[in-house]
Parts: sequence; C-alpha cells; structure tokens
Amino acid sequence: MVDSNKVSLQDSIIKVFLASTTPSIVFLGSKPLGFLCFQHLLEQQSLLGFSVDGLLTKSRPEFQEEYNLRLLAEKYGITILDNLDDLPECDILYSVQYHELLLPRHIQKAKTIALNLHMAPLPEYRGCNQFSFAIIDKKEEFGTTLHVMDAKIDHGDIISEKRFPIPEGCWVNELYKLSETASLALFRETLPTILKGTYTRIAQQQLIPQRGTCLHYRHEIQALRKIDLSWPEEKILRHIRATSMPGFAPPYCLIGQEKIYLRPSHD
Repeated sequence: MVDSNKVSLQDSIIKVFLASTTPSIVFLGSKPLGFLCFQHLLEQQSLLGFSVDGLLTKSRPEFQEEYNLRLLAEKYGITILDNLDDLPECDILYSVQYHELLLPRHIQKAKTIALNLHMAPLPEYRGCNQFSFAIIDKKEEFGTTLHVMDAKIDHGDIISEKRFPIPEGCWVNELYKLSETASLALFRETLPTILKGTYTRIAQQQLIPQRGTCLHYRHEIQALRKIDLSWPEEKILRHIRATSMPGFAPPYCLIGQEKIYLRPSHD
C-alpha cells in the first residue's frame, strides 16, 4: 500500500480551502464502472456536502439499458457536457473509464485536484489492456489505483490503491471483474478523504525502482492475439486466457493462409 508521512504545503492549503467551501465535482466516465461511481457520487451529495456540476460521457450501445450515465444525470438534473472544451471550472475533476486523453488546459479546470481511477497497479501498468499483459507477464498480483492526472498517461502522483492476488489460471474477463470490484470499493472509500483534502500523495517515480513500469498502447493487443502453434502448451494457453475477452476479437492461429479463431469451451 502507498504510505507517506509527508504532507506538502499545497495539500495543507487544499485542506483549509475544502473545509470552508462546498466542493464542486465534474465527472468524466463511461462503462459499468463509470456508471457505478457516478451513481455513488450522486447519492452522496447531501450526506457529504458537495455538488456534482457536470457529466461528460460517451454513449456505449452495449451498456445503454443498464449503465446509461446520461439517463442517470437527467434523473438528478445534472448538466451533460458535449466535449472536453465545455468543462466548467470545478474543485474536483474525476475521470473513471473515460476514453479521451485530457490536455493540460482541461486538467487545469480543476482548481483543487484532477483524479483518474486506473484499473491497474501503478506504475507497473500504464495505458491500455493492462489485464491481458499482467496474465502474459505471469504476474501474481494486480490492483487498481486512484492517481492525480497530469499531462502524461497514467503518470501522476498516487493517492490510494488496492491490490489483490491473481487467481491461478485466471482469464482476462475474470481479472477485469476483480479489478472492477476493487476499483468501485476504492472510489467509495476514498471519496470522503478527497473531499476533506486529508490525503497524501506519492510520486510514481519513487516507486519505479521497486515496482518497475511500462506503458501499453491500444494497438498492442493485436500482436498478443496471434498464437504460434509451435509455442509450448503453457504459453499458448496463457495467450488464449489473456486475449479471450467477450465482445472483442478472439485469439487466432494461422494454418497456411487460413486464420483459425480459438475460443474457450466455456463460451
């Protein structure tokens, strides 16, 4: 777990500021995790004394019925924003499973802090498809991280994290669900701390010598899906477990010029 006894002058100022005002929050998010975190925010406004002043989301047809953030925002009378350039000034900016990268001018809309909930341990797994790469890398531990947003991808100071063991023989969709559950719990647990400003920050750079780091891009998953049948059986099965995500292209092998898709028997 991240632990630091050093509280910066900036953090002290933030605590005083938040103690004397009603913080405003703007939320960026999508997918089931984004919906559940946004729902929790809306339900906690009166209890914790803050206001949600805007939502920016992306319509996802696969989640429109059960996890529709727009309908939820309309129910609570929350302003729905059209794009990042419409972001209003706020005290706290939250990003949870949001699909666009924020530029410095967007991040600076948050007067107090801009946060991203990243469904992976940091600094080990920055970027995309972290679940797949953790399985490929034979990791025994995974996690989720709440961190400060800066101009680089998943690079800012860590505020809090949760880590958990990866079950033996874990499939990518199973690891995703474990991370989703841990991420929602982390969001809920840290919200009061963020509002009070009683958190500490630790620079990821301090953790790299111990934990290592990598940054993966979306296109890299294509290479992981291609299975070479000359590989050892364990490696073949590991790549299949790492890339058999429901709703996405399955792993495959080439026999001659024919592409043969590989699907688990439990699908």
